[in-house]
Amino acid sequence: MREIVLDTETTGLEPKSGHKIIEIGCVEIINRRKTGNYFHRYINPERDVPDEAFRVHGISTEFLQDKPLFKDISEEFLDFIGNDMLVIHNAPFDTKFINFELNLLGIPPLKMNRVVDTLIMARRKFPGSPASLDALCKRFGVSLDKREKHGALLDSELLFEVYFELCGGSQDALNFGRNKLEEKKIGSIKADTKFIAPREFKLSEEEEKSHQELVAKLKNSLWNNLS
Repeated sequence: MREIVLDTETTGLEPKSGHKIIEIGCVEIINRRKTGNYFHRYINPERDVPDEAFRVHGISTEFLQDKPLFKDISEEFLDFIGNDMLVIHNAPFDTKFINFELNLLGIPPLKMNRVVDTLIMARRKFPGSPASLDALCKRFGVSLDKREKHGALLDSELLFEVYFELCGGSQDALNFGRNKLEEKKIGSIKADTKFIAPREFKLSEEEEKSHQELVAKLKNSLWNNLS
């Protein structure tokens, strides 16, 4: 099962207001294990990066000036994600930016039925608890030591760790291995033992008498209701 853990960084919150994607990071996983394959690109938004956005991710207008436009990396990006499931935290935010860019290029949008939103997963699993990526990393003991600021590829790496735990973590991996072993055994187990009919044991008159005397001493005995 191939999935792509995905994150973006942007100049702001709303593409319809002129904000753009400036970084995309994707991590490939198969059967919830990282393969080592990833996709990472910085993107020239053809506009300035506001100070409030720079304080979040540390990506400056100057840094992005010589980077490719989204249209220049779109084919490579779409080839990498293919038709596989996308794992995204707060998926509506990232997909609206990606789909806005795809729409400008006349490319069909990413459909939400191919997206796993870990924010929804976390809220269902821990109702009422903080569900940001930072909060979930702390809950699951995922180290944030390398994370001075937000970054699409680094956050995708962190999100993979969180997603792995939300899906059951190491226990899920153990169950997966066990279930695969059980699948191999199904249909191959045969009963080699011959059926043996139960033996009948007839009570002697003395044993029957002793039993009746014992039952007589019991209050509301079920034996008295037997016909």
